Amino acid sequence: MDNMSFYDELAELLFPGIDKTPEYYEELYPARSLPEGARVTRFAPSPTGYLHIGGLFGALVDVLTAKVSGGISYLRIEDTDKKREIDDGVSAITNGMKAFGVEFDEGVTGFGTEKGAYGPYTQSRRAEIYQTVAKSLVKQGLAYPCFCTADELTALREKQEAEGAAITGYFGKYAKCRNLGFDEIKANLAAGKPWVLRFRSDGSEDKRITFEDMIRGKIEMPENITDEVLLKSDGIPTYHFAHVCDDHFMRTTHVIRGEEWISSVPKHIALFKACGFRVPKYAHTPQVMKFDDETGDKRKLSKRKDPEAAVSYFVVEGFPKESLIEYLLTIISSGFEDWRRANPGLPAMDYPFNLKKMSSSGCLFDLVKLNDVSKNVISVMNAQTVYERVTEWAKEYDGDFYKVLTADPERSKAILNIDRENPKPRKDIAKWSEVRDYISYFFNEYYERDYTLPENISKADARAIIEKYSAAFSLADDKDAWFGRIKDMCASLGFTPNVKEFKQNPGLYKGHVGDVSTVIRIALTSRRNTPDLYSIMQLLGEDEIKARLADALERI
Repeated sequence: MDNMSFYDELAELLFPGIDKTPEYYEELYPARSLPEGARVTRFAPSPTGYLHIGGLFGALVDVLTAKVSGGISYLRIEDTDKKREIDDGVSAITNGMKAFGVEFDEGVTGFGTEKGAYGPYTQSRRAEIYQTVAKSLVKQGLAYPCFCTADELTALREKQEAEGAAITGYFGKYAKCRNLGFDEIKANLAAGKPWVLRFRSDGSEDKRITFEDMIRGKIEMPENITDEVLLKSDGIPTYHFAHVCDDHFMRTTHVIRGEEWISSVPKHIALFKACGFRVPKYAHTPQVMKFDDETGDKRKLSKRKDPEAAVSYFVVEGFPKESLIEYLLTIISSGFEDWRRANPGLPAMDYPFNLKKMSSSGCLFDLVKLNDVSKNVISVMNAQTVYERVTEWAKEYDGDFYKVLTADPERSKAILNIDRENPKPRKDIAKWSEVRDYISYFFNEYYERDYTLPENISKADARAIIEKYSAAFSLADDKDAWFGRIKDMCASLGFTPNVKEFKQNPGLYKGHVGDVSTVIRIALTSRRNTPDLYSIMQLLGEDEIKARLADALERI
């Protein structure tokens, strides 16, 4: 039997039910009609029921890379590892993306739903495609069945280690099944022996390959020499083989993925070439890291140790989607913050992202900086938006607060509008879960009295201030008249209405007008620092103000 007829018969023996050819799929999935230079990217997670912040980071890079080039980004679900998969793990991914406004042009949109002409976008539904390409490789003598058991493979690895082999794996003289005869293969199949399909590598230990990484530049590595498994014993492809077939037939131009996949590039390039497919461009993103609280060293974000490793954490905490995207872009691209300063009003997704502006070292995820970014984002939202976002969050995660907040929507909006919608808005709120505490003194259901005074104010002076103010205040005053009344009280109480004067002659006064205002603020809100006190009083109302002043006077 000559080689061609041997391979043809072997292909039919292994894949009797496959009647299509790769050419069929070339026609079914033609080259995309896109502008010159348009990039096609994919985000391809496994449905493990957990969307890591590193996943959102990677998806953002995929979407922006495609967007700035006039290309296409799509979501593909890689569910070939059934041991890690959970029921409806897809929803954790799609819901996480939707929660933060990351939208793909094509691909999986939810559990059992998808859009686009290059699907199915779920690997478990593409078995015929993989087996068609696999059959073609067998016909060309580029793939073969391997009947080695797990114990035999373990023994092989131990032998290689004992012999001091520079590389361990299934290759060369160690590839026991590489040259099995047709009759032996047929007998093994007839006996029901499990088999995997392996790639017949023509790589050499003394050769190297080079490729251009879009983030890291030129990389040189040893050529692939191992006979990689293409199809597992259940017919499901390995990640390596599925990735090659999918990225080709979905017409991916740029494979953007984590740096842990760099070591796999030689085998992927070998597989692309063996299949007759064009090799895509590669870009390997840095890992998302953090400083360890105990050691102070950088480490990967851990699902076990770090709640912020899960995207769901930011949903539950109530970070606005704009805040997390804004923050991620600051660690994704070195040019983003300069762009933001020059374009304060534009959406973050308008940023002209460039892969070459990404750092090749680990990106540090800093919750403190995220909070600062989020405070800036929330500060420029109008009161209506803040109210809608807070109530939407509270309805899901704080039902009691939702009822309180929505009992009088106009009053709640007015509360949220204090020191907002002006050129220098306050930056107090980083996430919606903080709002209840931030405005709790407006609601008797949540108000907790605390009349702790600053060290420079005696209880006697505080009582005197409260007593005098109780008789003096009027809600009919405009803001200037309101503050004028407080200043007018100062002299008789031993305080100066002029802060500068107090600083020049501190020994002459008990304090200044700011100290008097602080005592009134504490009496009415139990806080030393709040937004504009005049606005707070207008919303508390006269009866509540009198009641709180009286209570403070009694307790101090």
